[in-house]
This record gives sequence, C-alpha cells and structure tokens, in this order.
Amino acid sequence: MVRIGIDLGGTKIEIIALDEKGGILLRERLLTPQGDYKKTLISIATLIENAETSLAVSRSAVSIGLATPGAISKKTGLLKNSNSACLNDQPILQDLENLLAKAIRINNDANCFALSEATDGNAMGANIVFGVIIGTGTGAGIVVEGSVLSGVNSISGEWGHNPMPWPNKNELTGHHCYCGKTGCIETFLSAPGLVMDYKLQTGEELDVIDIIKLSEQGNSLCETIIQRYEDRMARSLASVINILDPDVIVLGGGMSNISRLYTNVPRLWGEYVFSDQVQTRLVPPKYGDSSGVRGAAWLWNN
Repeated sequence: MVRIGIDLGGTKIEIIALDEKGGILLRERLLTPQGDYKKTLISIATLIENAETSLAVSRSAVSIGLATPGAISKKTGLLKNSNSACLNDQPILQDLENLLAKAIRINNDANCFALSEATDGNAMGANIVFGVIIGTGTGAGIVVEGSVLSGVNSISGEWGHNPMPWPNKNELTGHHCYCGKTGCIETFLSAPGLVMDYKLQTGEELDVIDIIKLSEQGNSLCETIIQRYEDRMARSLASVINILDPDVIVLGGGMSNISRLYTNVPRLWGEYVFSDQVQTRLVPPKYGDSSGVRGAAWLWNN
C-alpha cells in the first residue's frame, strides 16, 4: 500500500507518497488557488492523479490523508476555524471523496504535524506528544499512544486561544486576536506577536530574522525582547505540561528555527510547572515543514 498525504496550506499544496516504512516515493508542491474553493479541490485531485500515474499504482492501492487548516465540525460536517476563509463552511471531506471516488481521512494540520513526529520523527516512541506549530499563528496537536486526540469538539490542542498564563501588568490588557478575544497566547508567541513587541518598544517594524540577528550582535533591546518571548513561551508551555504532562513537546513552524529556545525555555518553565522536576523534552521537528504532509500520509495508521 502506498500512503499519499496532502498538506493544504494557505499558499501551497504539497503531496507526498510514502512506502510502508516511511520512505519517500514522490513529493511535489504547487501554489494554492487563492480564494477559490472549487479550484482548490481540483488542484488536490490533480496532484493525486498525477502521483498515481507517476508511481504506476491504481487508486485501490493507495490510502489518502489530508491535512487542513481548521477542523471538520462534528455538528455540521463542514470545515471550521480555517485561516483560509474560502474553506470554511464547506463540505470538503464529502466533496473530495465524491471527486476521487474513494474514502479519505482529514485532520487538522497541527494534528498531522504531531502525528508525523510521534510516528517516525523526533518524538518517536513517546507516549504523549504535544506538537506545536508557531508561525503566523499558534496551533498544536496532541498524540497519545500513536493516535491523534481530536476531542469531542475537534479542538484538542488549541492552546493558542487561551489567555497568557501568569500575566504581568503589561500583558493584562493584551492584544486583539482574530478570534474576537484579547490577550490570546497566539498574539504573543506568533511571529507577528514578536514583531509587534519590537514595534511597541521602538515604533518601527522589523521582521523576526532581523530581530534575532540584532540580538546575536549584542543589541540589548532585541535581546530583552527575545528573553521576554522565551519567558512567555515557558509560561504557555508550562500550563500545557500542568494539564497534559507530555513526554515530548515538538516545535514546528517558522519560530521553531530559533535554536536558543530549546535550551532556554526548558530552563525557565520549571518555575511554573507544578512538579519537583520536569522531564518533558522540548525538541525541533525532524522533518521541518514536511511534518504536516507526512502526518497526513500516516492518518490511515491512526
């Protein structure tokens, strides 16, 4: 059986085909049609058909999994909570199954990220895995004993829309979040959140990479901003550890490339975790931005 995974992102659609041991047989990307639901479906179907032709396999010899932003509502069967607005309130699972004439599995992209790392990534063999994606937003997925924990409301892992734990006086009012609330973790830990912190201090806008570079060059303001970010991440992940007590937390997304986080955040979170020791490991992703698409391919093992 060939496992096909699709990662449906806001800017790109990626397909991967894996053999039984997780070896890559095929991988391809194309741009996501912007704001067009029907063209997005056709693009996904075309990628799958081309992969089957290239690999010389029939549809009956493949399994197909899809990672999406958002999740399928158990109430309506429609996609919800997607930052790609054209996908919301659409019967994407039903439409794709009709288009492909085959059963497929769909799960949130953060869940697929966590599943990938728990299956054969840097959290392989761990009993409980919390997989975090921090980029333009902040999401997460949970895998317990090799299976995705979706939850009764299909929102397991949505830690980014909880308030910042143990806030200081400057964090109490918080920033506005697209979800309609203020002070969400996402508004502090996402890449735009870090950029916002710099802008509040200087009145100027600088991207994350430049802020990191300046801190490395000895800029005291940028170093203070990065240290504040690390403390905020430590508090946010400590609240997860206090509830879920995961063996491993895997960071993904663009912010996972900040290498100092893996040393400094665990050093800080002990102050907030309700335990005399913290054995939870914080690790980078083995497969980088390919973890989501690999997790989609592994959904039929779930």
